[in-house]
Amino acid sequence: MQTIGFSCVNIKDGFWKTKQDMLKNTTVDAVYDRFVETFRFDALKCQPSEKYIPHVFWDSDIAKWIEGACYLLAKEKNPDLLAKVESAVDDIIAGADENGYFNSHYLVTEQQDRFKFRNKHELYCAGHLIEAAIAHRDATGSDRFLRAMCKYADYIEKVFKIEKSAGFVTPGHPEIELALVRLYLCTGEKRYFELAAYFIDEHGKHGESVVETASPKYNQDEMPLCDRETIDGHCVRALYLFSAAADVAFMRGDRKLAEACRRVFDNLVNKRMYITGASGSTDMGEAYTIDYHLPNRTAYAETCASYALALFGRRMFCLEHNAKYADAVERVLYNGFLSGVSLDGKAFFYENPLEIDPEFNGYSQATVRNARFPITQRKEVFSCSCCPPNVIRLIASLGDYMYSYDDDVLYVHQYVNSVMECDGMTVEQITEYPKSGSVKLKFDTHGRKLALRIPGWCRNFKIDRAYMLTGGYAVIADASGVVNVEFDMAVTLIRANRRVHSNAGRLAVMRGPVVYCAEGVDNGKDVRNLCIDLDSKFEVKASPFLLPTLHTTAYQQPESDELYAVAKDNWIQTPLTLIPYYAFANRGESEMIVWLLEK
Repeated sequence: MQTIGFSCVNIKDGFWKTKQDMLKNTTVDAVYDRFVETFRFDALKCQPSEKYIPHVFWDSDIAKWIEGACYLLAKEKNPDLLAKVESAVDDIIAGADENGYFNSHYLVTEQQDRFKFRNKHELYCAGHLIEAAIAHRDATGSDRFLRAMCKYADYIEKVFKIEKSAGFVTPGHPEIELALVRLYLCTGEKRYFELAAYFIDEHGKHGESVVETASPKYNQDEMPLCDRETIDGHCVRALYLFSAAADVAFMRGDRKLAEACRRVFDNLVNKRMYITGASGSTDMGEAYTIDYHLPNRTAYAETCASYALALFGRRMFCLEHNAKYADAVERVLYNGFLSGVSLDGKAFFYENPLEIDPEFNGYSQATVRNARFPITQRKEVFSCSCCPPNVIRLIASLGDYMYSYDDDVLYVHQYVNSVMECDGMTVEQITEYPKSGSVKLKFDTHGRKLALRIPGWCRNFKIDRAYMLTGGYAVIADASGVVNVEFDMAVTLIRANRRVHSNAGRLAVMRGPVVYCAEGVDNGKDVRNLCIDLDSKFEVKASPFLLPTLHTTAYQQPESDELYAVAKDNWIQTPLTLIPYYAFANRGESEMIVWLLEK
């Protein structure tokens, strides 16, 4: 099984073209400017400064920005953007020591502590630098950055695998594992794959804790990965780790590791994932908790975790040809990930809650320590600003998630108005999806069958060619021609499992893959009190949010000064406006809720 890279996919007019234009015209420079202002780029020069001490994970922020910028440059020349990238690359190459080691923190301070402390993000930063170097080579044709990072990877292999002289065995924050797999695929040097596999295999054998207060479970270390049944610990770390584990399992034909990846993925999407595709139910350790614990107001739901789920889902299809993996990717793309960036492309959420009431966020005013809730408005930069450059990376490389193929079948995973050309195959998608469910595909698969994903949310569909359903894909035997698909985009009401106590007696609203929410700016105060019934009729209207808004009649208790009153059937009717979840918090501070009461 091979995936088709974004360089082979040209996204045309439509939803994602608008987002990619936002990225290249606004977001990439907005993130760059904030990183300049916060000294992240200056830190690459590895010179002591009275203004700042480079943080241990600043390099990862810059590396992800470089990677995303290079994805844009691979598609379209931009001399100004290229100059910014090359300046950063110059500093990284010049700053590396004689071993190839680069870390702006440890090259300036605490130099005696290199590779001593597991939770200091050295290998995490190294992994992102490696991925940035691969993207730089692909965009510019120059291998100077790549050669520097190969030297660094060689040094990491020496310290961790050959000499075993580091103060820990496996990374505190996984990421280098998937980067090393990519480096192997880029260079053909098998040692890099073997080092990635080494890090994967050593988990659970040493009882390492990330920090003194964290248990081995926090970093998937209480048992070997092959034995895991559930996804636990820090969300982003776990998902990066299992993305790499899926790569290793596929490439070495490791059935036991592959089964563990399947179990972990199923545990996540069936018991620990929000309806938006987001994951992580507590800010304490930014972690998973237990099955069905999915609080809405205090959801952690980090944008980076949504990005990491997309990485994991894309890789899992190589292990099992099942539409559930692309379904998860689609869910997160249109909801829990996309909510992480403002509509103007300048501001970001780190956490993406499913309910907001600004008045209640500061309820502990009489205490020294206030309760913690996610912010109600996006920020342009964070002290831990890992999410903004991940927005750039994913949207710029969206084509990576659309297709894969083997000797017999070309699989279409995502529906986007676009043209794909790869290895003699071409597919043109003509569609306004997900604004509408109509997709026309003109295709030549170079002798292969064409497999079209039938989205898990879709209850009714039509295809004007003969097909067979296999693993959630409609497989068409013809190798060329035109096929028209119609996915019924009915508005659907969703109930959560009864074990999700936060959503007891509540309904969520979806249209296609898009989750909707109610905001106070449209619906007044106390949106948590809004009720809808199963027979609600929805009107679909055009909106400034790219996708339509939904309108119906809801019910609400009348206002009262009584704290408690005798219950009566006195619900009052009120118009209800729902907007796509990804668009919330773009019109000022307001209440917001996804899960509405069921009348």
